[in-house]
Amino acid sequence: MDVACRVSETNKMSSSDSCKDSASKLLSNDTICEVNNKMQCMSTADKDNEDISICVNCGKEGDNINKLKSCTACKLVKYCSRECQIAHRPQHKKECRKRAAELHDEVLFKQPSPEDDCPICFIRIPTLWKGYTYKTCCGKTICIGCALAPVYDDQGNEIAEVKCPFCRTPAPTSDEEIVERYKKRVEAGDVYAMYSVGCYCKDGMPGYPQDQTKALELFHRAADLGYAKAYNNIGYEYEVGTCVERDMKKANHYYEIAAIRGSSSARHNLGSKEEEAGNMDRALKHFMIAVGSGYSGSLRHIQKLYSDGHVTKEDYTKSLQSYQAYLGEVKNRERDQAAASFGGEKYRYC
Repeated sequence: MDVACRVSETNKMSSSDSCKDSASKLLSNDTICEVNNKMQCMSTADKDNEDISICVNCGKEGDNINKLKSCTACKLVKYCSRECQIAHRPQHKKECRKRAAELHDEVLFKQPSPEDDCPICFIRIPTLWKGYTYKTCCGKTICIGCALAPVYDDQGNEIAEVKCPFCRTPAPTSDEEIVERYKKRVEAGDVYAMYSVGCYCKDGMPGYPQDQTKALELFHRAADLGYAKAYNNIGYEYEVGTCVERDMKKANHYYEIAAIRGSSSARHNLGSKEEEAGNMDRALKHFMIAVGSGYSGSLRHIQKLYSDGHVTKEDYTKSLQSYQAYLGEVKNRERDQAAASFGGEKYRYC
């Protein structure tokens, strides 16, 4: 009896489905197009409703034609005019500053992109300056392992003449030739050359008389092209006040830009300043990011903070793991051999 009922119900369902199929076949092409057009209009209307916004001060609605402007600091509210923004400022100021600070920290405490790969071995270039070298002939930054690796001719004989491992240009033989090559690289818009010449002018290196103003000008040129270390040097100039008026607010501003763009030394400096101010949580964040970028000085600093009871064992363990991960990305046999030629000083340690 139950089986018969189930069979009957199945037949009814099949009959119903058959009726639906038949009804759908009766729809004309015009009807189908009309339905599709209605659905498209509904979708467009929904999208337009999403674009509609309201001025938080006067309640005026905006649309695709009369768009409202968001608060540039917090992006939380919108205004129809500057007058409404000014009028609403006393009510919005506290919330705005809080959200603006949150947005700022989201950018500031983001792990920056790693250093570029060596153009020869295609392994990540070490962060420490001892781990790479800049070639004034072609403007390439090459890891120390590839820079000092022996070069052989077609017969397998080692070539005694020192040449660039990338473009095979003979190495410069005088300070004058080095200065001339740097000059050409600066004229070509090479940011590393601008930064390097700025450092030479700052310290008064051979071929470059000491000129703090010229150095700062070159740092700004390199910074405008996005070079992180140039921002760091500008920050330092404002901190010490050598050729500009001392201004710690501007110094921290440039340090933050440098850290965001990947300068691990600027990141470490920010961490140290937060530590001095007693903000241990923010200091640890900076140090951890610097460690992830290969700055071993920050690792040693976290170790000291752990010994002094300012950070947990878990935090210290994470920093060690992060640094080991960095070493795994930059280490290879040729680089260790190159480091050994410098008296055993490892390229990966500060």
